[in-house]
Amino acid sequence: MTAAVYDRRTGRTSIYRRGIRQHTASIFKVEIMGTALRQAEAAGRALPAADRALIQTMIENSNNDAATSMLAKVGGPGAVKRFDLLAGLTDTTPSRLKYIPGTSLAGWGLTTTTALDEVRLVKRFAYPNSLLSAASRRYGLSLMEHVESDQAWGVSGGTSGGLPSGTTVALKNGWLPLANSGWQVNSIGWVSGHGRDYVLAVLTNHSPSFQSGIDTVDGIARLVFRALAPRQGGST
Repeated sequence: MTAAVYDRRTGRTSIYRRGIRQHTASIFKVEIMGTALRQAEAAGRALPAADRALIQTMIENSNNDAATSMLAKVGGPGAVKRFDLLAGLTDTTPSRLKYIPGTSLAGWGLTTTTALDEVRLVKRFAYPNSLLSAASRRYGLSLMEHVESDQAWGVSGGTSGGLPSGTTVALKNGWLPLANSGWQVNSIGWVSGHGRDYVLAVLTNHSPSFQSGIDTVDGIARLVFRALAPRQGGST
């Protein structure tokens, strides 16, 4: 497991197991979305309705076919890499494989990244910056705030016993069974409310089951939420 958290109130970034690279699985879809939004802004145009429909399905439902279509539309892994570098993701390498070997799963799931890079990615949506406009940021966060209910685990602390009511959570999860090495289970996102304002990324692999990976990520998310509770006087 590797994790990183950025606390906006203090400006501090904390990292567990710095530099460890793992596979993205479906959190790569946020990179695709960021690439599409950046390209549209650079061209001075709005996203076409067809692209918006694909992106919504890709993020809210984690639809792989929609992600593959959008990846082709933005220009493939090379285009995503260019966006990554603009966003400060220096340790992320988009996969150029069409399929994961031995499967029919899209090869982009084998993109490699670090927890710190994923925090950098989500910060581009969570906070004002020169790469994405306020409108693009709001659009991306809105989709990540409305992932379908069975995917509302991870950064949110889980679908039951998770973060308290009134907490805003924008997240994207990823999961992938890897041959002979268990499950890759990841969660990235932004949390705001109850005195907190932070971005968290948790990447896990070698989980014996999908559910055990979820339980690990949920538990870490709840620990981070408690650890970042405002103390008397406003410090953390």
